[in-house]
Amino acid sequence: MKKNIAIIMGGYSSEVNISLVSGNVVYKHLDKEKYNAFRVHILKDKWVALDDNDKEYKINKNDFSFVLANETITFSCVFNAIHGAPGENGMLLGYLELLNIPHTSAPFYQMALTFNKRDCLSVVKEYGIKTAISVYLNKGDVIDTDAIIEKVGLPCFIKPNNAGSSYGISKAYNKEEILKGIDVAYKEDNSILIESFLNGTEVSVGVIEYKNEIKVLPITEIVSENDFFDYEAKYEGKSQEITPARISSKEKSRVEVVAKKVYKALNMSGFSRSEYIFVDGEPHFLEMNTVPGMTEESILPQQAKAAGISLKELFDNSIEMTLR
Repeated sequence: MKKNIAIIMGGYSSEVNISLVSGNVVYKHLDKEKYNAFRVHILKDKWVALDDNDKEYKINKNDFSFVLANETITFSCVFNAIHGAPGENGMLLGYLELLNIPHTSAPFYQMALTFNKRDCLSVVKEYGIKTAISVYLNKGDVIDTDAIIEKVGLPCFIKPNNAGSSYGISKAYNKEEILKGIDVAYKEDNSILIESFLNGTEVSVGVIEYKNEIKVLPITEIVSENDFFDYEAKYEGKSQEITPARISSKEKSRVEVVAKKVYKALNMSGFSRSEYIFVDGEPHFLEMNTVPGMTEESILPQQAKAAGISLKELFDNSIEMTLR
């Protein structure tokens, strides 16, 4: 008997539209011979399941079911395609775990930890992973730009602590730009981090569980036309994403070892895509995305393709690993 799979998409953050695109790609490529796939929109104003004709059916939040043609549909597994809150920050996954509904992401605590850039960096540093130097601020804190510059130097990056898709990130070259960047970041989150600029080759490394093993996918080099890999570079074609990356075999093996170590240290499962910058041949960890983009153009699907894994195989494996 075919299993019912909910592909959750949308969310409550700035990334809602990107998530809807990712979710629809998963829906398109999921093996329909094997699964009954339903798109489920998790939005601020409604939770609804869609049928093939895009007709909406209200989700019962008591058990995450819905009624279709007088039949109550429940789910064997939830495929998480929500970038940002409440899918990538663990909130919704805690709810699914309370209902004993398996999902394709890591457990809710791991998701919350990796979504919080500050806490994630604190953990990986304990494992000897190199990172940028950072300063953390909460809304309302006194801003001492001289002290910030003394610690992280110029230029530096200002980032919201909990936000994805490069929303709210800016690069500052002077005090005025730091203050402006802090205002921009606070629009996305109440806590922010200011990081030293790492000058080197940036790579994106996908690590997944594939056929019961932790697998590092072919590495992607990021070459942004803009000053850094911002939203425009990420989604509007203002960057080159080169897979496999043009790095030496020594750098490749070094970042693969580090990426696997980070995945294990953070007790991850399911999908992950992390950004690293090489400084003097050493990979420095920037952040981890646990619900990476799943469009045909997105980095992780590109990496899977380079590894000879089709989207159908990638998504099927994710459900298999969840239900094993």
